Amino acid sequence: MRRIYFLVPNIPIAKRIVDELLLARIEERHIHVIAKRGTELEDLPEATLFQKTDFVPAVERGLALGGSAGALAGLVAIALPPASTVIAGGVLLGSALAGAGVGAWAGSLIGVSTANSRIKQFETAIESGQLLVLADVPKERVDEIEELVKSHLPEAVIEGTEPIIPAFP
Repeated sequence: MRRIYFLVPNIPIAKRIVDELLLARIEERHIHVIAKRGTELEDLPEATLFQKTDFVPAVERGLALGGSAGALAGLVAIALPPASTVIAGGVLLGSALAGAGVGAWAGSLIGVSTANSRIKQFETAIESGQLLVLADVPKERVDEIEELVKSHLPEAVIEGTEPIIPAFP
């Protein structure tokens, strides 16, 4: 899947884009709209926490760093006292898992409080009243969907495509 970004000037045009995407068989759960805080989106699919924040990348970094730190701590614990191989393996695995868990938790706290780094470039446009439409489409349909939107809605500005989106949000 690829994420396409469309910047549109107002809600009626955003509704037309969403309708076009739905007619092109893009599921509603793959369409997200971001607007200025306090803007009533009516029946448009609002972006969730996963699209608005850096939650997923922060959790991934936290898992990697926490797991590495835990594994290192486990290696230090193994090196200090004389321990059997079975106990050493359990200590290493346990500390790596604990470190990964703590890292993911800490990363999620940081990620939820940080705005999505990809959306930061659109902050000025969003604050001026424009809407950002995100559409997650199969990579083989990116050009087709971009052309569809351009042909029906010349007011929409295609702002680019994100190379890969996470599978679960």
